[in-house]
Amino acid sequence: MQSTEREVNYGPMRLRQRSMCILLVFAKDDGQSEGFWTAAGRQGHQCHVTRTPERAVECYTEKHHDVVIIDNRTSKHLDAEALCRCLRSTKRSEHTVIVAVTKKHTSEKEEPSICHLLKAGFNRRYTENVNIGACSNELLTLEHNDVRCQLKQRAGKALFTALNNVSDVVEITNEDNEIQYVNHAFERITGYSCEQAVGQDARELTKSDKNKPDLLEAISGQLRKGKYWEGTYHTRRKSGDTVPHHCRLAPILGPGGKIFQFVSVKTSPDHVKDLDCSQLPNGGIHTMPKRRESIARMHSVSIEAPITKVINLINTVQESCPLSVVQVLDKVVEILRTSELYSPYLTQQMQDEDPMTSDLVGGLVSQNMKRMSFHDISAPQHVPKLCSNLHSHIPSEYGVRLQIPEPIEAILENEACWDFDIINLENITIKRPLLYLGQKIFARFGACEFLGIPETVLTNWLQLIEATYHATNTYHNSTHAADVLHATAYFLQRDRSKQIFDQMDEVASLIAATVHDVDHPGRTNAFLVNASNDLAVLYNDLAVLESHHVALAFRLTEKDDSVNIFKCLSRENYRTMRQFVIDMVLATEMKQHFEHLSKFVNSINKNCLRYDDDVSVSSRSSRESTSVLTQLSTPENRLLIKRMVIKCADVSNPVRPLSLCIEWAKRIAEEYCQQTDEEKARGLPVVMPVFDRKTCSIPKSQISFIDVFISDMFDAWDFFCDVPELMKHLQINYQYWKEEEVLSTKTKVAQSSIDSESGAPATNDKVQQNSIEMETDADNT
Repeated sequence: MQSTEREVNYGPMRLRQRSMCILLVFAKDDGQSEGFWTAAGRQGHQCHVTRTPERAVECYTEKHHDVVIIDNRTSKHLDAEALCRCLRSTKRSEHTVIVAVTKKHTSEKEEPSICHLLKAGFNRRYTENVNIGACSNELLTLEHNDVRCQLKQRAGKALFTALNNVSDVVEITNEDNEIQYVNHAFERITGYSCEQAVGQDARELTKSDKNKPDLLEAISGQLRKGKYWEGTYHTRRKSGDTVPHHCRLAPILGPGGKIFQFVSVKTSPDHVKDLDCSQLPNGGIHTMPKRRESIARMHSVSIEAPITKVINLINTVQESCPLSVVQVLDKVVEILRTSELYSPYLTQQMQDEDPMTSDLVGGLVSQNMKRMSFHDISAPQHVPKLCSNLHSHIPSEYGVRLQIPEPIEAILENEACWDFDIINLENITIKRPLLYLGQKIFARFGACEFLGIPETVLTNWLQLIEATYHATNTYHNSTHAADVLHATAYFLQRDRSKQIFDQMDEVASLIAATVHDVDHPGRTNAFLVNASNDLAVLYNDLAVLESHHVALAFRLTEKDDSVNIFKCLSRENYRTMRQFVIDMVLATEMKQHFEHLSKFVNSINKNCLRYDDDVSVSSRSSRESTSVLTQLSTPENRLLIKRMVIKCADVSNPVRPLSLCIEWAKRIAEEYCQQTDEEKARGLPVVMPVFDRKTCSIPKSQISFIDVFISDMFDAWDFFCDVPELMKHLQINYQYWKEEEVLSTKTKVAQSSIDSESGAPATNDKVQQNSIEMETDADNT
């Protein structure tokens, strides 16, 4: 027999599991003992057989077997339970697996309990089966489960030994913060013995008044999210005095991501380490000197992000700072480590101020979308059908130049003006505004010449893209795409935009605007995530629709040369164009709204302010203003500006003329109400409860949308490219919605009084009638 070894991973620790050493205790030879003996030989395990309890104890004491199999079928010649208790009384038996062989029982009789075997110290029982294959399977099961677990438990002892020989205070608690383990350093630093600490609430045992009142709550909130917490924490010792620690807390996640333990590692200052901790030769787990050495080494790493440099510099500065400053800098580092540095904390503020605003922001921005299980989702009454066949919308007639009818041509003469009526174009083109407006705008910017394609290819492409929009959507249809394209073209024609952008930027912006919502199902990202839609699964719940729009647009475009507007671009130009379009479409995701806006204000508008100041001073305008303009024209800044172009164009409804603003407000409200209807019908979480058609208030939703998203963004955009006409419309529209809100409130109060006097409750028909009256007033206006 040859001994074999297998590698076993215990976390990051690598262990070696050797072939098992097995002891068979059978009073006499029979088919069962022979079966185990043969199976052990075939698998390369060392095996010993004994006949008496005395010889069994002697052999076990000498060899320390991994597995002991005892015949418990009869007590006439061998008392298996007594032998097991005898083996368990030895110190080495802690990691031994002991198996009882029991009789096979007929199916008519109830199988007896094995509690007496467990109490005696047996780990498993094996119902007699002399078949060698059955014996082999039992040994394999033992080797890969019970024996391997015992191997890991022995390795755990080594870890505890290591923890007991470091200077850092280590504390392990369960999910309820009940202490399960403390190391020797904890006993030395706090004065509590292990027996005194285990079972106590870790938050109360060493609680100190020097910690801020909300610190424990902040730590708990961080840990409950499955994240680490690191900072300064004061610990009260048994004697009553307080010790500051640099503390690192980590949650231990179990099956399903549930937290079942917390690990705390605290590094003590030097004057506390003098309590015999300094005698340890190897220092602590992450003592401050070691941490500083690591930081110093990180400064020499060539691949390093700017934010990493900032954090490393702060950590280095902390070394010479007083404790109060260290605590503040710890919070600074914690903030800097977040991935969304420009995203404000809105949730609590919105909840306190206005439930309408809170629901609107929650629906459009929040990442906390609840995913329903399969059993929570009922059969859908309406499932938005997404484009699945890439050839289904490709026009059948190619090579025919589009002839624009005179009535449409007359309307398009005004397309360069901001007040252009896209709804009128929708009506006269029978819901095909994108095709005709796209032809006009792309021609105005020389897109075909830049792309090197004939006009027929552009026409075919526009037809294909427009056909892939869902005409049944009240808002996210090809008219919305045409509206965004129009606004994008308008912004590209502003003086400052023309100073900064080249033709590649312009054409990419027009293409991004055209495809930015292609194949939109009329439902939000949150809806798709909650419904476990295929797209949400495909894109991992991240920017689901935006990723789908841009991916599908490129697939449709490149599927056929007749519609491939990129086919004549060089590989380098195509990659640049593709990157521009992808970045702009992904920027339309509202979850990233505040981050994009903050970056724009801090990186672009501050440079614009310098530029304007330089131009106003004639003596230095020529040199310094050119320098600032060059700074604005860097690839990074052009990217930020293009994101703002499409973002402003995408939500430009509130800065349109009032009649258009009202029409778009009605359309988006209807689409959101349809989503709410479906969410209720399917038992899904309602993403935006305010868009319930029984209670929805369009004025309130528009006021909230303008207050939260529009005002600041268009103030910044107006500062950048000077759009006073839009700001005037915004002021008029906002005032209109305010007046409509007051009128709606008065109507509801009056109706409530009438209902109270008559004793009849307000009906849904009356609520809907109020909404209709508001829409009629809007049309008259």
